[in-house]
Amino acid sequence: MQPGPAGAQGAAPYALYHFGTSGTAVAAATAVTHPLDVIKVRLQMQLAGQRGNLVGMGTIFTQMVQTEGPRSLYLGLAPALTRSLIYGGLRLGLYEPCKYVCNYAFGSTNFAFKFASGVIAGALATALTNPTEVLKVRSQMSTSRVSTVGLINKIVAEEGLKALWKGVGPAMARAGCLTASQMATYDEAKQALLKWTPLEEGRVAQPEQLVLL
Repeated sequence: MQPGPAGAQGAAPYALYHFGTSGTAVAAATAVTHPLDVIKVRLQMQLAGQRGNLVGMGTIFTQMVQTEGPRSLYLGLAPALTRSLIYGGLRLGLYEPCKYVCNYAFGSTNFAFKFASGVIAGALATALTNPTEVLKVRSQMSTSRVSTVGLINKIVAEEGLKALWKGVGPAMARAGCLTASQMATYDEAKQALLKWTPLEEGRVAQPEQLVLL
């Protein structure tokens, strides 16, 4: 039986539990799918007319392996894993505490409050981890092998510290809506299953760590 948010004393261990399990799950998924993310970024950053016609996923993959080596498919893996551990943990780990605060302040955890809890959790997680996202994308676009620390120093020296939070606004909006829609819908569906079926609260009814993206 896993821990639950039984009052204020149980909220902290419950949040830590979800932070650890969800962060680890997201990091594991990131490690497996990272080459696809690298190819996606290379596809998105193509400039029409600058280097000939736009090419597809297969061509990008072949070009990278031939010209940069197989290791190029894992460019930016370190910041990507760091982001996954922290972002994945915070995004899902903050959801239940946010719901607890809503229940304490307003005496309700209806769908609207669940949705708002998801928006807050997702937006906060993204705001805190945006630098790792910037580092990941910069590393994926680079053809030279630069360490994460070296890349941080370069960005801060040439563009200033604020450059690490480029694009944070749209990223927060996306993560807030994504987390809210996933978690609020899941939460409502779980409560309906618990109410109308013989299922009980426990491991089978708590698959938050499967919500990865």
